[in-house]
Amino acid sequence: MSRPLAKGEKPIDWIGSAKKDFTAFPKSVQMEMGMALGVAQYGAKHPSAKPLKGLGGGVFGIVESFDGNAYRAIYTVRFADRIYVLHAFQKKSVKGIATPGHEIELVKKRLRIAEEDAAKGKNKP
Repeated sequence: MSRPLAKGEKPIDWIGSAKKDFTAFPKSVQMEMGMALGVAQYGAKHPSAKPLKGLGGGVFGIVESFDGNAYRAIYTVRFADRIYVLHAFQKKSVKGIATPGHEIELVKKRLRIAEEDAAKGKNKP
C-alpha cells in the first residue's frame, strides 16, 4: 500500500526484481537504505550514497553491512520527477569493494529500461 507523496517528494519506481530483492534484506539494512532513498526523493544525497563510476552521472550506490555481509542498492536520479531503484543485491565476494561486473551489467540493462520508461512520457528526463 502506498501513501500520498509529500510536497516536493519524488516517487520511487523499482525496476525488475529490485523491490523483491530489497525486501529480502535484513530489516535494519532496509531501514538504513530506505532513509538514504528518502533523502534522494527530496533531491538531496545521503552521506552513504556514493556515485557509481562508468555509468554517467546520476547513478548512486548505497552500501550497508550487517552480520558480516554487504548489501547494495543502486538507484538513479537522472529523471526530474522520479527515482528509479535499478538493483538491490548482497555482495558475495569477500575481496575488495568493487561491484562485480555481472552486477554492473544488470544495472546498465535496467538503466536502459528506466530511460525507455521515461521516454514514453511517463516521466520527463
